[in-house]
Amino acid sequence: MHFRFRCRDRFTNHVKWEVMTAILPTRRVRCIGRRGLLLLLALLGLCPVVRAAPQALLGQGAPDFALAAYAGDNVRLSEFLGQPVIIAFWGSSCSVCAAQLARLDRLYQTYRSSGLVVLAVSVDDDMQRADRYARAHRMHYPLLLDPAKQVSRAYQIDRLPTTVLIDRSGVIRYLHDGYRANDPSYVAQIRALLDDQDSLRSASVLTH
Repeated sequence: MHFRFRCRDRFTNHVKWEVMTAILPTRRVRCIGRRGLLLLLALLGLCPVVRAAPQALLGQGAPDFALAAYAGDNVRLSEFLGQPVIIAFWGSSCSVCAAQLARLDRLYQTYRSSGLVVLAVSVDDDMQRADRYARAHRMHYPLLLDPAKQVSRAYQIDRLPTTVLIDRSGVIRYLHDGYRANDPSYVAQIRALLDDQDSLRSASVLTH
């Protein structure tokens, strides 16, 4: 069987092109043959056969990080211990990320008074492009810049958008990859995190 790959529009290996190009150390990726592509994916740990990688984080403590916000001061995840946190990974080349960020913004405005925190982490390599995107998509929660890709690697992000829901004690409880309009599970999971008294007690112990 013969395979041929063309640039970007034929990249169908379940790994978003923008994630791959963002994680690579160079700004440009040349189109390569099937064998070279599979080797590159394997080296990056992004091959579809290891699709369960982000799911391995479920039930684990969320990796801490501190990133600069597009507008405002630096933000550290551990500062929000005791509150449910949503982390949304996005990129300016992701066609559905804007819809996902807008949806999370609506949820944030609904539940922020109950303590919900939303942080959106860019995987862009080009900070000017990320800056233009942030200017065009104003949100009520912080848009964070991760030019070194340390956070996206820590959370094993292999497609965009990816959304991580963390409970009050800092444990990853839910993961979503891709964008599905009107997915009711977000509201149910946010409410479950807000109502989780066990994680609230655990967070209280950790902070005292």
